[in-house]
Amino acid sequence: MSLSARKPRGSMHFWLLVLLIPGTIALLLIDSWNDYRAVSNVTQEVYDSALLEPAKVLETSVEFNPDGSLRIDPPFYAQVMLESRAGNRKYFRVEEIYPPTRSLSGAPGSDVKGRTLIGMQGLPRPPLLADNEGMPVFYTGMYRNDEVRMVALWRDLHYEGEHRQVLVLVGESLDMRLRTQQEAWRQGLFRDGRMLILAVLLVWFSVEWALRPLVELRREIRARDIDDLTPLEEEQVPREIVPLVRAVNHHIALYRRVLGKQAQFLADASHQLRTPLAIMRTQAQYAKREPDISRVRESLEAILRQLGQTTRLTEQLLSLAHASRQDATPQARVDLNALAREVVLQYLPLARERHQDLGWIDCSELGVLSGVWVLASDAEIHEAMANLVHNAINHAGEGSSITVSSGVDGDLAWVSVSDNGVGLDPSLRESVFVRFDRGRAGRKGMRSTGSGLGLAIARAYAERNRGTIDLEDGDPSPNGGVGLRAMLRLPRQPG
Repeated sequence: MSLSARKPRGSMHFWLLVLLIPGTIALLLIDSWNDYRAVSNVTQEVYDSALLEPAKVLETSVEFNPDGSLRIDPPFYAQVMLESRAGNRKYFRVEEIYPPTRSLSGAPGSDVKGRTLIGMQGLPRPPLLADNEGMPVFYTGMYRNDEVRMVALWRDLHYEGEHRQVLVLVGESLDMRLRTQQEAWRQGLFRDGRMLILAVLLVWFSVEWALRPLVELRREIRARDIDDLTPLEEEQVPREIVPLVRAVNHHIALYRRVLGKQAQFLADASHQLRTPLAIMRTQAQYAKREPDISRVRESLEAILRQLGQTTRLTEQLLSLAHASRQDATPQARVDLNALAREVVLQYLPLARERHQDLGWIDCSELGVLSGVWVLASDAEIHEAMANLVHNAINHAGEGSSITVSSGVDGDLAWVSVSDNGVGLDPSLRESVFVRFDRGRAGRKGMRSTGSGLGLAIARAYAERNRGTIDLEDGDPSPNGGVGLRAMLRLPRQPG
């Protein structure tokens, strides 16, 4: 799927805020909940510790009388600790377990019977007593329609063979600790709410600040003139945006190159077409003034020859413009051997007209029995071969031999157009691929009627199909030296 066909994803600004702000809020809410749990646990521990202290004092205040009975004489500070205050009602009870049991460890509180030594009647007992003597058990219950927090602990007493067991219960209402927890929660909620607002504002301004270079970059690009193709500055943007700027600069460079090629093409085309049009205009004016009909006929024939050359030049210019485009072309499996045979048959009449021997060698004669297959555009490779053969016919010279063959070499498939004509100086073989360069200086005095576009078109079509064209020494020439061979090479497609 192309980029233009994809569904828009929205702005980076929107998605950053959508991803960051809810995540920040969730983290702060989780942290607030953890703080609430921690405050509740700390408050519970503090109040439970304060509740345990008078219970321990009452436990140690139980003593034996000389007759073996129990008495309890709590100290004054224990009485102070057990006094009720506004919003904090205290309850306590010390009872003797009667009759004593073998062990109170883990016994159900409701099953234990006892008589009161001191304190209030009816205080709730724990579901289970502690496993060890003196170990506290904390629990919550109801007493006189008041929810209370209780602590219970038991103790074994021994005196001159006597065994007694006591159970100490101390409790207080939950009003004070609930108010303390609520106050701590309100303060924490205010603190976390303030932090949440600051965090959201910080995320918002951070996103705005981080995306500002993109906004400025967009403003700079949109403010440019239509013909301003200078690269964007990389030093003024953050490191993360540098790859984007480089990609834009790369695209600008490609676009500048395309425009340069177009401008050069228009300049070359206008230069190449201006001369033949001027010649035909002159010949037409000459024929118009000439009274001799035979001279008029000669002028018309010259105009027709010039018109044919101009038509060929125009077709080549159009082919070069098409071959220079960067867009991809549909490709299919193509047999270069069969394509080479078609091109030879196409140009055989032109070669015979110039007394040239144009031939084709089947790939089976070179040991390739299954064809020479490539993945390419049939029309473009045909045009490339046609230009190579036409170039050989134009420059090999009259009476020369031209041989077209194809084969494979490892992962490459090739087509060879070889002649035994006048050849071309090796130092000039690369320059003839430049548009309108006929290579006359290296043709050893050979006169050419070509436009200098054939090889440029052939190479452009080859490169569009991931191939190359190179010039090498051709067949030995009857007059000494060697001719010229054009080698078209493409990635091989197994047959």
